[in-house]
Amino acid sequence: MAEERTGEILRKTAETEIQLQLALDGSGQHQIDTEIPFFSHMLTLFSVHSLCDLKVVAKGDIAVDDHHTVEDVGICLGQALKMALKEKKGITRYGEATVPMDEALVRVVLDLSGRSYLVYNVELNRERIGNFATENGKEFFQAVANNAGMNLHIDLIRGKNDHHILEAVFKAFGRALKKAITIEPRIEGVWSSKKIL
Repeated sequence: MAEERTGEILRKTAETEIQLQLALDGSGQHQIDTEIPFFSHMLTLFSVHSLCDLKVVAKGDIAVDDHHTVEDVGICLGQALKMALKEKKGITRYGEATVPMDEALVRVVLDLSGRSYLVYNVELNRERIGNFATENGKEFFQAVANNAGMNLHIDLIRGKNDHHILEAVFKAFGRALKKAITIEPRIEGVWSSKKIL
């Protein structure tokens, strides 16, 4: 029986308190409450399209701003992903997805290389969607990439509606990650000429 690939992170600071559970080999089950409805919706899309089971309970200083909550959830997701992948034995490592959402089209390409890097080419028009500051989309993915050790490229190919664009971003990220964490049975160790990631 294969070892479970799961990660659980509890993060408590003066600004936020976050409990996050991630199961890579799930079916997209989710239970998410971030106090930021649009952000919770985006995390739901990530869970459904990655087929990762995800539980997030986040309380933060959203009366001040949503930045700390969004960034800290990204930190926790990245740490949980790193924990769940362990030595990364047998994973496909690379993932890519291009996802449309009405007029919007987004491409996400990633490598679970252990080297953190984010390229985020997503220009939005609105400052906020509900109580979610759209600039914090980048902060979330920067935190994920930094803490997971992920090379992550997110490119908006076209799009006008910011809601549609961000939906496509989170769906594409989920689908790209699904590919990258898939086990390739022909690989005994890690899929790298260096033999280490």
